[in-house]
Parts: sequence; structure tokens; C-alpha cells
Amino acid sequence: MSVNNQSILETAGAAAKAARRLALATTDLKNQTLSALETALLKNSASILAANALDVKEAADKGIPPHIIDRLSLNESRLRELASAVANVRSLADPVGAVEDERVLENGLTVRRLRIPLGLIAFICEARPGALVEAGALTIKSGNGLIVKCGKEMSHTAETLQSCFNEALASVALATEAVTVLTTVDRDDLREMLKLSEIIDLVIPRGGEGLIRFVSENSRIPVLKHFKGVCHLYVDEAADLDMALNLAVNGKTQRPSTCNSLEALLVHQTVAADFLPKLGAALEKKGVTIKADPEAANLLPQAEKAEDEDWGREFLDLIVAVKVVPDYEAALDHIARYGSNHTEVIVTRDGARGAHFQRAVEAGCVMVNASSRLNDGGCLGLGAEIGISTTRLHAYGPMGLRELTTTRFIVTGNGQER
Repeated sequence: MSVNNQSILETAGAAAKAARRLALATTDLKNQTLSALETALLKNSASILAANALDVKEAADKGIPPHIIDRLSLNESRLRELASAVANVRSLADPVGAVEDERVLENGLTVRRLRIPLGLIAFICEARPGALVEAGALTIKSGNGLIVKCGKEMSHTAETLQSCFNEALASVALATEAVTVLTTVDRDDLREMLKLSEIIDLVIPRGGEGLIRFVSENSRIPVLKHFKGVCHLYVDEAADLDMALNLAVNGKTQRPSTCNSLEALLVHQTVAADFLPKLGAALEKKGVTIKADPEAANLLPQAEKAEDEDWGREFLDLIVAVKVVPDYEAALDHIARYGSNHTEVIVTRDGARGAHFQRAVEAGCVMVNASSRLNDGGCLGLGAEIGISTTRLHAYGPMGLRELTTTRFIVTGNGQER
């Protein structure tokens, strides 16, 4: 839906009304909707890719940075992956309606917690058509409404994806406003939408740090924040160095434009001489620029000098910062200072050290001996994700179906009074 002559208030109101109906839909009906969405994505792949090619060309002509164009771009393989993500969400258990923590009190009251949808979610994304599809699938399955303000960079793609959602929702007689995509709103319209605290229940921004800070500063609605992904890999003195090399290369080069790619490597000084030359050669083959501290630079002749601003920087490119640390505590201190609460990784064969790292490091996902690229809703069994929260309220880490619900108390009595 485009705003056109409708006000933001009217559009959000229609989406909220559709969300209330979707909240009561059966699991079977929601699964039928997702099946129809999967079919629509594949059936309309040619028109989706044609629209996306137009968006990509316009973005390139405007000089938009390569990492944004990579997020914007769809191809047949990525579109099939999105259709598979929809199918994965459909196959998951429906959290809505689950009864938790049932108790009978001494006075005979039965107290239960019932899992329910959050309501209407405003999803604000820049050049992320894949995120739009995953967000729509997750909100449909979790019984939430979705109103999307997408960046102008993906306007053509968004219109074709809106048609797919409309087709899927209409096929089961659900209101198409349950997933409403706005392609023509500007920053002033967005400010108005962020004031609608009586209609919209949660705002989830997906984009650059500037967008997220704008939303956080202007919203009267709770905002689920994710400012940036500064992800570290720490190579412990007890690391399997071959494993560490593979995880470093995968984490940095598999898709460097994403928020779960590695931006910094910390290497224990006792293994630096063995590890860093091999790392430098492997990353050089992949075209990675290394920013090194003085001790690391002695072992990496191809490296550039790391400046102060390189620590804590989200490169989103084939660039990585490398530092040699004297001990484990120094690695923890560095992560505490420069990390962004997104993803942190340790490579170690010391089980106690790995367990301590997972408790001591502050991040939504803390990994032992695994690639940072696996911090993804699909990879972690959530089917898909609507975002990765780097704050602790009300979710932390990737947000899937359960994170898009809350609980209400359900109390049944037989005349009890206070």
C-alpha cells in the first residue's frame, strides 16, 4: 500500500485493525498464508528480479556504497533462499496460544500465562528486501501486524513484494493491510508515524547507525535497537589454529557487508607468531586489507597501521583490524570497550575458558569455536529473523517468532474476593 491520499494515521489504523484479526487466526490459517506467500515469491520471481535490477541500477547511478548495494541486490539464488525461509517459518511451532506457568493458588485461583502477539509492529528498513520478506513471514506466523517504511532505494522491489503479500493474505480472506508497505513516505511522515504510540506497539529499525539513532531520538513508541555490528574473534592460547584460521576467513569474507561479519581479530601473544603469517596470507588471497597494531604488524608485513578509530569500527567491507593481546583478560577488556553487543567469538580447546567467555562477554550471541556469520535467525533454528537486538529489553540477539510475542496473565476463579 502507498500512502498517497491516506494519512499515516489512517494507514496505521487500518493495519492495526487487520493485526487484531490476524492475532486470532488459527495456526492452520497462518500456515496457509505462508504457503501462498512462498508460492507467490517463486511464481513472481521474474518481476521481482526485474524490479530489483532497476533499484540496483538507480542505486549505483547515485553512488550508493557497495555494501548497501549488496544488501539491496537479489538474484535467483537469494530469492529461493527467501522462499525457503518462509517455508521454514511455516514449519515452526506456533508460539501464540501456548499456556505457560500454570498454577493453582491456595485460594483456588488458577493463574496461567498465555502467549500472545505484540500487536502492530513498525519495521523501518533501508535497502533490505530480504529483511522485508523475513519480517512479513515472521509477523504473519506470530499473529502480528506489520507496517513497513522502506528506503527509496528499494521502492520498485518493495512494490512487487507487497503484491506477493497481498496475494497470500487475500488467498485466505485475511485483510491485506496486515502487511502494509510504505514506499512514498519521507522523513516528516516517518516522524508522524513514530508518534503513534496508541496504535503501533513496537518499532524495529534495520539499517545504518544514523537511521537507528534518528528513530530512537524521534519515537514515542518502544524501539528495539541495533546500532551496529562490531564483531570480534579472539584466538586463545589454547586455540586450534587451523580452526581459528578457517573461522576468521569465513567470518570476514563470506559476506562482509553484513552486521555479523568479523570486524576485528584479537590474538593471544603466545600463538601470534604461528598464527598471524598464515592469517595474513589467507586474507591477502581474499583481497582483505588488514589494519594492525604494532605487534601484529611485525608479523604482517602487508598490513596497514591501525588508527585509534579502527578499533570499534564497523567496516562492512573486506577490511579487518588485528591486535595482539598479552592475555585473556586483555581480550575481554578490549571487547568490553569496543564491542557493540552483537556477536563475539572465542576459539579455544579449553572448555572452561570457553564457558567463562560465554558468561563474561556482553553480547546478544556469544560463540565458542563457530563462525560469527552463524548469528542469524535461520542458522540458529528460528526460521528467519526480523532483526538482531543489541539491547536486553525485551529481546537480546536474533528475534524470531517467540521474540515477537509476550505473555498476559489469565486468571480463573469461582468468586474469590480480596
